Amino acid sequence: MTASQFKTIGIFGRVNNPGVIETLKALIDYLRNLSQEMVVDEETASSLDDTTLKRVSRTELSQCCDLVIVVGGDGSLLHAAHSVIHNETPVLGINRGRLGFLTDILPQEMHQIKAILEGQYILEKRFLLNASVEHHGKILGQCDALNEVALIPDSVPHMNEFEIYIDDQFVCSQDSDGVIIATPTGSTAYALSGGGPILHPQLDAIVIVPMFPHTLSLRPIVIEGNHRITIIITPRNTATPRVSCDSQSFIHAPPGSRIHIEKKSQRLHLIHPKNYNYYASLRSKLHWGRKIHYSE
Repeated sequence: MTASQFKTIGIFGRVNNPGVIETLKALIDYLRNLSQEMVVDEETASSLDDTTLKRVSRTELSQCCDLVIVVGGDGSLLHAAHSVIHNETPVLGINRGRLGFLTDILPQEMHQIKAILEGQYILEKRFLLNASVEHHGKILGQCDALNEVALIPDSVPHMNEFEIYIDDQFVCSQDSDGVIIATPTGSTAYALSGGGPILHPQLDAIVIVPMFPHTLSLRPIVIEGNHRITIIITPRNTATPRVSCDSQSFIHAPPGSRIHIEKKSQRLHLIHPKNYNYYASLRSKLHWGRKIHYSE
């Protein structure tokens, strides 16, 4: 075997179903057979009946390894991405979820990991967004998003009034449930269900998708990725919406708040096997039509 390009592998899984646990055990056995050094996120390891595993906290995982392998769906990879982004540790996903746009190795294709460890892989760098909520000069909170930053109603659905600025230039005002600000990675997630376009992951672009706007002429718009977006909740707004980052972090934005959204400097380093094909993934996950075979 060619020497591994990665000295230590970190293992992460959200063990919410028996299938994930089964695949985690198979992955650990596979890496042991390759004599690969590994560490396991302690929350993941707590669900595995193996006292020999080296365990580290989730916050330390990316500092202790050169590659993180995530077992689960895209939600699991999102959780891992938020843990590793500051060190830009590369991430590889084994899909035990439903769609799996980010986790593209199937459990029965674990043999592909050997080639990846030997350096045969495709590396993509996906950008994230950072959002901060400011109210009367005070920062109420901030969070990062690989998929999207969304302004959503609080516990009760409610129309919200707000204004959108791009690089301090006024764009529009809206009366709507909210708005989704998505990266190319997130264009196949929440933004897609809201009627937004699919952006190729290599595009340096952001899509703004209104959520149930009162004015039907409001449509999604795609802008260059380095623009800074500001959303102002008007002082007369009668509700307090929330800012959501990847549906993981929530920050209340009372009337008069300013929400600032811009690209984060660190990127997620996402690893795919050599045979990865983005368009094949779209066809498979979204059930697009297959290639037509015909004779001339």
